[in-house]
Amino acid sequence: MRVYLQLIGLLFFKTIVMRRDVFQAIADPTRRGIIALIALQGMSPSAIADHFNMSRQAISKHMKILTECELVKSDHRGREIYYQLEINKMKEIDKWLEQYRKIWETRFNQLDDLLLKLKNKKK
Repeated sequence: MRVYLQLIGLLFFKTIVMRRDVFQAIADPTRRGIIALIALQGMSPSAIADHFNMSRQAISKHMKILTECELVKSDHRGREIYYQLEINKMKEIDKWLEQYRKIWETRFNQLDDLLLKLKNKKK
């Protein structure tokens, strides 16, 4: 019995300590849509749900994931919760992507050069 309780405690501890990956969060198209929706102004789960074909409860699950990843923050106003985009976290994502953006741009420029050479060669 004691080993069983220790195991449950360990699983509980692991659940609390584990954080969601921000890229897993933005991989979902609904969550990306939510991010785009609240980018300009904070919105309640009900207002967000109005833009999607799903229940407020389903939106709340998405909001929980986005909050755990620190992509959004909640602001309690009376009985209602408003979610706002966490700009600094989005900047972190952009900074990480920048290294790949440079690689892609270089490769696209090389492809443009090659296509231009092939086009001029045909003339």
